Amino acid sequence: MSITNDAELEGMRKSSEAVAQTLKAMKDYAKVGMSTKELDEFGGKMLEEFGAKSAPFLTYKFPGYTCISVDNEFCHGIPTAQRILKEGDLINIDVSAELNGFWSDNGCSFVLGEDIHQHQKLVNASKEILEKAIANIKGGVRISDIGHLIETEAKKRGYKVIKNLTGHGVGRSLHEEPHEVACYKDRFNLTRFKKNSVVAVETFISTTSTIAETLADGWTMVGNRGGYMAQHEHTIVVTDGKPIILTTGNGVWD
Repeated sequence: MSITNDAELEGMRKSSEAVAQTLKAMKDYAKVGMSTKELDEFGGKMLEEFGAKSAPFLTYKFPGYTCISVDNEFCHGIPTAQRILKEGDLINIDVSAELNGFWSDNGCSFVLGEDIHQHQKLVNASKEILEKAIANIKGGVRISDIGHLIETEAKKRGYKVIKNLTGHGVGRSLHEEPHEVACYKDRFNLTRFKKNSVVAVETFISTTSTIAETLADGWTMVGNRGGYMAQHEHTIVVTDGKPIILTTGNGVWD
């Protein structure tokens, strides 16, 4: 969507606060021995307290309030009672929701407990690259140039990017124009960021894979060459200068 008045900006701020605070609380609530379903239900109750509704469920009938992916699962992981969290797990939580007609989206990857599998370096890279990417976004900037920046920064750190997972426009629905804010330089994408547009910017930084493939459950995605992936995501408003980051409440950069 494009922000045209103060009421729309306020609506986006409220929906973004709901998803950001829910994501932060879920990250803090996650414990060794807990099932991903229990963690998801905690997040679902928080969204309900805000008066918000799960975007994946509303849009796709996703079997959960949030997406929770663990270790080799890259994204869209289904919360289940059988998946029990363990020390050192690489966890990704993606929370998106609708509140009073406004939709917002954010996500983060983190290591649960002690970093016994050395995933923290990957997590840090994803966070740092997202911060640098967002700092370079303003009206008129080519979307492909931001993709180039993300991929270049990933390569500097010895990582790859997932090419078929992208950021996207958001606001009046979960996925809007621009439909693909990729993590690489897509030379066929000539579109530019537009002032006042609302965009969910995401980094998909991986150890070995470049494509995400869907498992038999129809939702969970893993790497075509295995390995691990870290994702971080903020919903922003594009301006002529520094973007307005609507989901800073998630504490990803704290």
